[in-house]
Amino acid sequence: MRPNSARLCIALLLMAPLLTACLERGQSAMPEALAQDDDTYCRAGGTVAPGSPQYTSCRKDRDVQRSQAEARADRRQRDLGEYMLNHPEHP
Repeated sequence: MRPNSARLCIALLLMAPLLTACLERGQSAMPEALAQDDDTYCRAGGTVAPGSPQYTSCRKDRDVQRSQAEARADRRQRDLGEYMLNHPEHP
């Protein structure tokens, strides 16, 4: 019985780093890429300078749109989970 428990402990230690990725819920996978995309979009082909009121307004709008999209996705996931709990006969 002792060798099996040792193998189990080793397996858990090896799997722990893989499972920690599941704990990072709600964080964007590539925030730098998103910021660069927002910057490119808000510069509008080089016609709007960073720091100008138009640029600042555009970046705020993009942040609001992204947070609303994340909220919608979270709400849909929660609703699906509740539906599955309340209707176990429908897979």
